[in-house]
Amino acid sequence: MIPSLNLVFCGTPRFAVPTLDKLVEDGFRVRLVVTQPDRPKGRGLELVASPVKQRAVQLGLPIVQPDKIKNNDEFRAELSNLKPDAIIVVGYGRIIPQWMLNLPPLGNINLHASLLPKYRGAAPIQWAIARGETVTGVTTMKIDAGLDTGDILLQKEIPIDTEDTAETLAPELAAVGAELTVATLRELQAGSVHPRMQDHANATPAPILKKEDGFIDFSRPAAEILNRMRGFQPWPGAYTKFRGKTLQIWRAAAADRRLPACELEVEGERLFAGCGQDSSIELLEVQLEGKKRTSAAEFIRGYRLQSGEKLGL
Repeated sequence: MIPSLNLVFCGTPRFAVPTLDKLVEDGFRVRLVVTQPDRPKGRGLELVASPVKQRAVQLGLPIVQPDKIKNNDEFRAELSNLKPDAIIVVGYGRIIPQWMLNLPPLGNINLHASLLPKYRGAAPIQWAIARGETVTGVTTMKIDAGLDTGDILLQKEIPIDTEDTAETLAPELAAVGAELTVATLRELQAGSVHPRMQDHANATPAPILKKEDGFIDFSRPAAEILNRMRGFQPWPGAYTKFRGKTLQIWRAAAADRRLPACELEVEGERLFAGCGQDSSIELLEVQLEGKKRTSAAEFIRGYRLQSGEKLGL
C-alpha cells in the first residue's frame, strides 16, 4: 500500500471545501489548513470565518490565518517544520511565494476551475459561461511564479448546460475537482503523471469581476447578453437604467422579435427589449431601484409602460 502523504491545504471559498473533504476522506494527512483571515460581513459587520475554516473546524484540523505569507518568518518556519510532501491550493486568494514553491518535494498543486490555458484568473467559471462556452472543466497544475501558467498535470472536461449559471455549475466543478486532486496526488506518488507545458498562445483571461461587468450593453447580440446574465450570477448580476433609475434584470429569455437596441416593446403582459444585430430578449422578472422584485406583467402595470421606451437611460 502506498503510504499517505503529509499535506498543507490552502483554500478559502466554498469551492475548495469538497477537495478538503475528499483529501481527509481518502486518508491523506492534512497537517495544516491555511485560509484567509475572518472578514466583516453583513449589516453588523461581524467577523465571519471562510467556508474552508468552518469546515476545517468541523474536521478538527489545525488552522492558521496569516495576513501575509510572502515575508512572514513565523509562517515560513511553521510550514518548514511540517515538511509537507505537497501543498494543495484551491482558491486561497494569495500569490504563492517562491519559498513555498520550493518547499515540498511534490510541489504546490493547484486545482483550477477551467481547462487551462483557457480562462486564467480569478473568475474562470463565470467567464466561461459569459463567453458562451459549451464545455469547461477542471485542471490540476503545478504552480509556478506566473498567474495560472504552471505545467498541467490532469484535466477533466464537463459540459455546460444551456440553463447552467455560475451558481449551478460551480458545485459540479468542485466535486469533480476534488476527485481529480486525489487522482493527481496518487499519480504523483506513483510517478505516473507527466506534466505538460501550457500552450501560452491560446491563453484567455478570466479577470476578477467588477460591478460594471453586470451593466447590460444592449448593442450586444441577445445570445451574448443572456450568456453574461447566466455567468454573472449571483454577482454582479445584470442591470441597466430605466427612467433614470437602476433596473435589475433577474430573469430573461431569448425572443424572436426584431427590435432596435435598447427599445422596449409591450405586448399585453409580456415585455421585450431590443438587442444588437436585430435580436431581442424577453424580460421575465425585474427589480427597479428601491422597489421589490416583480414579474414583467406587474412591472408593466405598475409603471404604465409603453412600447418605444428605452433602456440604458
